[in-house]
Amino acid sequence: MKYTFDYLVFIGRFQPFHLAHMQTIKIALEQSHYVILALGSAQNERNIKNPFLAVERQDMILSNFTPEEQKRIKFVHVIDVYDDKKWQKLVKSLVNEIVQPEKRVGLIGHFKDDSSYYLKFFPEWEMVELESLQGAMSATPVREAYYRGDIQEAAFPQGTINFLTQFQKTKIYQQLQNKYILEDKTNLN
Repeated sequence: MKYTFDYLVFIGRFQPFHLAHMQTIKIALEQSHYVILALGSAQNERNIKNPFLAVERQDMILSNFTPEEQKRIKFVHVIDVYDDKKWQKLVKSLVNEIVQPEKRVGLIGHFKDDSSYYLKFFPEWEMVELESLQGAMSATPVREAYYRGDIQEAAFPQGTINFLTQFQKTKIYQQLQNKYILEDKTNLN
């Protein structure tokens, strides 16, 4: 099969991986031989906004794809550096460790809101801009529902549902849930 790209880069935190993320990867796999997922916030610390480690997110994501598709999905772990120029350089450097020279690289994504400004940081990569997928789905409300004990199954592919169900049984989930409840109560006062 002839693809438009050798690699398409998809940047996100995937906290957690939902149906719009999956739909984006499916579109990318139709257009590119490989998809590189740049997993943001990949430092080894958990918080309410970033409950899952990069390796956990990798497993969660791959569990939703066939073995053939899994072979075409690559990962780079991007830590938070809080400086746009350094972050941009880090992403390019990590991607270049996977990509061979002279290969056609693109960037796939959706300009959801002001938080999507980073998509303009890579002008050397052709942009595959997507319309809003799955009703402008955002991970934030489904993550908040998760802390309230609700796995919103309509938002997730089956592999993610399985992961979230198992993760709810851990002490880490209990700690994060307690922290979320405390912060939520504080914000109400």
